[in-house]
Amino acid sequence: MTLLTNGQALPSTQWAHVFKTRGQSIDPAQTIPVGIPGPDEVLVQMEYSGVCHTDLHAWKGGHEGVGLVAAIGTQVSGLQIGDTVGIQWINRTCGVCEFCSTSNQPLCPKLQLYGYMVLCPGITVYKALKESNVQPGQIIAIVGAGEGLGSLAVQYAKACGHKVLALSSGSAKRQMCLYDLGADYFVDYKSPNVAEEAKRVTGGGPHAAIIVSSVEEPFHQTTQYIHPGGTIVAVGLPPGKISTDVFSMEALAILIRAGFSVQYDVVDFAELPNIYDLMEKGMF
Repeated sequence: MTLLTNGQALPSTQWAHVFKTRGQSIDPAQTIPVGIPGPDEVLVQMEYSGVCHTDLHAWKGGHEGVGLVAAIGTQVSGLQIGDTVGIQWINRTCGVCEFCSTSNQPLCPKLQLYGYMVLCPGITVYKALKESNVQPGQIIAIVGAGEGLGSLAVQYAKACGHKVLALSSGSAKRQMCLYDLGADYFVDYKSPNVAEEAKRVTGGGPHAAIIVSSVEEPFHQTTQYIHPGGTIVAVGLPPGKISTDVFSMEALAILIRAGFSVQYDVVDFAELPNIYDLMEKGMF
């Protein structure tokens, strides 16, 4: 089989933590053979791999990975040696079954695991956009638009045909949201009259809002400027309880839907067995 590489020979072995039985303890790192990609596959030299509580269920040793293409099969197009790629848990679904047609793709009976696609941050905000029920041409507020998830949400919303009200803080974030990301409106959520300003620039308030901030105050602010009948999707959740004016929300038919965001830490590959132990104990 002919493989395209960067001119260097592929190593015959790689480091890996190996387990042979589901749920068994993970052995110290050892060397295993390097796989050879098929004609329509690429070999990725891993740089990082996300390990979260999902792995306690699947016990696959990490997902959400990022790496560099190390070798290319003979039928692969669109990728080159050295390209940065991501490897996600769910790669492909059928798109036509009852689950795919109702936005429940993870339940697709024909889903394909592992492969190149948008990684978790992109999927997180795309799912939030779908849950917001906002229609093309309507306005959606992205609270925390100047941060990682928020910046993706702005771009996804624009690609879906929505007008975007970006809420962040500072002149640098204003510049980024309006001119780099393409938001239509910007409000600094540290200004004294956030609700009034949001209503003014949008002509009555956004039809939906996605909150990626984990601070409590933006939740209160959003309920004050959201358009009647609008939907608030909470991706970032502040610690503890949230107090809000439930009567006003009920009177204005405002719907709140919640998701979650995660914290992460980067550790050395050799620490992987310890990470699994900590996750099982609820300490990571």
